[in-house]
Amino acid sequence: MNRVALVGRLTRDPEIRYTPDSQLAITRFTIAVDRVYKKDGQQTADFLPIVVFGKVAENVHKYMRKGRLVSVSGRLQSRTWDDQEGRRHYTYEVVADEIGFLDRAPDSRGQTEPAGFGIDVEDFHPIEEEDDLPF
Repeated sequence: MNRVALVGRLTRDPEIRYTPDSQLAITRFTIAVDRVYKKDGQQTADFLPIVVFGKVAENVHKYMRKGRLVSVSGRLQSRTWDDQEGRRHYTYEVVADEIGFLDRAPDSRGQTEPAGFGIDVEDFHPIEEEDDLPF
């Protein structure tokens, strides 16, 4: 079974392109995924290339920016190619089929909204007497 699940932050803005024949959207980006252990007391991370296709690719390009927290689910894929000097190169990337947007977009001032999901706590008032219960 080849299944990968990651959570990390985008290291740069996603780049989109379209296939010439079917105009299928392809978006590429890299995420930084923290490692569980620390090296010399410092947090370390892996920088993993992600590729996504179709409508999900268009949404990632439209809504995601550098620094945003995402979850990625997909499969690990390897590719090889020979350069002009005949040297063989290898690369690995995650081909994602699901991308989750885990944090809120910054507002116009560049600040991220708190995780209250737009609920104003001033709208809630405690019920002090049992007679006020609607049931």
